[in-house]
Amino acid sequence: MKSVQDALYNWLTIEIVAAARPHDEAARDTASFFLAILENDFGVTAVKAAKDEASGRYVVEYRRGGETKTAHFPVELAEAIWRQIEAEPEKYGS
Repeated sequence: MKSVQDALYNWLTIEIVAAARPHDEAARDTASFFLAILENDFGVTAVKAAKDEASGRYVVEYRRGGETKTAHFPVELAEAIWRQIEAEPEKYGS
């Protein structure tokens, strides 16, 4: 990953899938992989995301360098992978 923003986006997109599909071990493993990148490569900790319906964005809050920071991602982009999986589940297993 070139930036913390990219890593946060990748983590968020698969975290949405993992939350929607708790039985999906591959999604959980991939979310853990991106969380490890955030922690090890960028020094990010305490990552959490919330969907803000009013703004149409996900707000990702995290700690880095002793500061709490936020990143914002459009719902449409953040949920794209999950929506694709839901539309064609036969392609993605259970």
